[in-house]
Amino acid sequence: MTYTLYTSRRTSGMAIDCLLALIGARYDKTVLDLRAGEQNGAAYRRVNPTGKVPALVLPDGQVVTESAAIILTLADRHPEAGLLPPAGTPARWTAYRWLMVLTSEVYPMIEIVDFPERFAPREDGRAEALRDRAMARFLDRLVLIEAAVAGSPWFLSDGPGALDIYLANMTEWSVDPEWRRTHLPKAVAIVSALTRHPVVGPIWRESFSAVAGPVGPGGPL
Repeated sequence: MTYTLYTSRRTSGMAIDCLLALIGARYDKTVLDLRAGEQNGAAYRRVNPTGKVPALVLPDGQVVTESAAIILTLADRHPEAGLLPPAGTPARWTAYRWLMVLTSEVYPMIEIVDFPERFAPREDGRAEALRDRAMARFLDRLVLIEAAVAGSPWFLSDGPGALDIYLANMTEWSVDPEWRRTHLPKAVAIVSALTRHPVVGPIWRESFSAVAGPVGPGGPL
């Protein structure tokens, strides 16, 4: 049973890479060069018409896109890996809650921060104003989620799991390191623990050392 992951460094594809490794799954990995526009090529657009990463091809050939959908799919297919708490438990519902907050409240803000001209014209300053508002919203939501981190150092009482990797991934995007240390000490502790993890650590270090500067959740299009 072999998966195929389409990803790129410093994007949310790194989180899925880490989760596949935690599961111990067999998978092939195609790393797209987003700055070179490989995500816009016909071959990848046949995999994911939006041109964003990650995309995961299941062993039966079905394609799953969107990070949260991939996380839920892997958690269902590999319950023994503990990516999320056991199904039907209060902890599982808590995990669903914060996974959806990360997906709906945090993730979209970074595309606006990195590419405000997609949503407003630059000529009259509206793009930069929108970027500033999105960044403020992004940071506000990270602080809100920080308060919900219950484990030591993990998001829930045990870990690492999907929430740890997904949250930690997002805090590495476009966040000033000093601000992060001051306002997100629990998230910083999660990142530190992940970088030392024997399975996750090598993937994390490769992803965040390979490309200078922020790229964003799905990379540039």
